[in-house]
Amino acid sequence: MKHVFIINPAAGKKDSTQKIYAMAERLRADHGQDVECILTKRQGHATEIARRLCEDGGELRFYACGGDGTINEVANGILGYDNAAMTCIPVGTGNDFLKNFGPDAALFSDAENLWDGPEFPIDVIDVNGRAALTIACAGLDARVARDVHKYGESPLLTGKGSYVAALIVNFLFRSISSHWTVELDGRAAEDDYAVITACNGRYYGGGFMPVAEARMDDGVLNTLIVRKVSRPAFLKFVGPYSKGEYYKFPQLATCYMPKNVRIFSEKPDIVTCLDGEILVSDDVTIRLSDRRLNFFGPPGCSCNATARGEAPAAEQEFAAV
Repeated sequence: MKHVFIINPAAGKKDSTQKIYAMAERLRADHGQDVECILTKRQGHATEIARRLCEDGGELRFYACGGDGTINEVANGILGYDNAAMTCIPVGTGNDFLKNFGPDAALFSDAENLWDGPEFPIDVIDVNGRAALTIACAGLDARVARDVHKYGESPLLTGKGSYVAALIVNFLFRSISSHWTVELDGRAAEDDYAVITACNGRYYGGGFMPVAEARMDDGVLNTLIVRKVSRPAFLKFVGPYSKGEYYKFPQLATCYMPKNVRIFSEKPDIVTCLDGEILVSDDVTIRLSDRRLNFFGPPGCSCNATARGEAPAAEQEFAAV
């Protein structure tokens, strides 16, 4: 087996390359493992690296060393290859993916806790053929994600703070809702929508948790639909929404569990965010992938450690109102 550390030197507030090199060297020296470290040079490079190595057919364990974007890229590279599994070492800013693991998230910071950990499958969201592990969203929150990195450059705003700053700017100076046709399992409704969030995991935006009951290995895509909302109502809604309490506003938000979600528009104004990566188009299809991701982590860890409750039943069928 070969252990491959794919390192994004641009992730986080400082370059963690030497720290990762030291971890890899300890794995080689203390445990006699075959180890390789590879630096990414551009967006999408981690996917290229992982896929190329997987095609050689050897047994591989990948360590995505970066933030959520690096994790997403490595996952896209290894998905569908039975000879490969992945984990992550968080050196990014938000690290929303690992929040799903609760207290065990801290253990992922050291490869010593990971290298011989058990493998388990994780569901994957397919967005127009691209994979996402946690959340795929379209609407206001996706537009915020498109802008959030500029605010993240400030030393005063990190994680949730930079997300809140981008949210305020979009809230004050741009329309909250977009006019789209949304289709859930073939049932379509043309309307104004503020947020459409398909959840496999529970966190995005530096710690926002739209659907607390989402689980990453249950074969269910929890999809929250938030229709047109006024600014005063949105201000009341966003706090509970960030804590997974959307059900307190049944007049605004409903959670469905479709197999397929399609969003289409007359113009290419659909901004979709998948694990922090941005896609802009006029037609988006979101569904659970037929393939699952091989993931490994510290013994006893759970990707559902912070999940709570069960989804409140949607009392109405999806339709225009």
